[in-house]
Amino acid sequence: MTRVLDWREVSREPIADCRIFSVERSTAESPTEGSRHSFYRIVSDDWAQIIPVTTAGEVVLVEQYRHGARRVTLEIPGGLVEAGEDPAVAAMRECLEETGYRAAAVTAFGRVNPNPALFANSLHTFYAEGVERVADIQNTSTEHTAVVLVPLRQLAERLRSGEIDHALVAAALWRYLHGRPPI
Repeated sequence: MTRVLDWREVSREPIADCRIFSVERSTAESPTEGSRHSFYRIVSDDWAQIIPVTTAGEVVLVEQYRHGARRVTLEIPGGLVEAGEDPAVAAMRECLEETGYRAAAVTAFGRVNPNPALFANSLHTFYAEGVERVADIQNTSTEHTAVVLVPLRQLAERLRSGEIDHALVAAALWRYLHGRPPI
């Protein structure tokens, strides 16, 4: 059986600083033939997302405009993990800022790479049950969210229909539906 080997990076240079991420060019050497090739990588701090569930069994989702898709999407709260911040704390902070719901504690669902072909960071996923609305939404000048409460029994259909189509959100929600302990 043939093993796939890591490529050896021989140089790296910054290409663009885009405020919340940067782009770099990496030159790497093939482990099988020694040829060199340029690759581009998006460098960002880690991200955290949270699946907040109320005591009534409703998932707290957010609608927000996404510039890449050029439309409003339906997602779970999430965002950048600030330098030195614990991902669990970041998930709870994002939940409060984007929805006004507070999570007293979170359970980790683990970490994934958003897209290993392009990204160097990780996405940390959590869920919290028994979240409570305690504040108003705290949007920034570039982020506007609205809360949508979806009963757990409707979540799978919202995923199947494509209403929730953000791949990282869909992966987390399917994992939650099929891997969480019963409420």
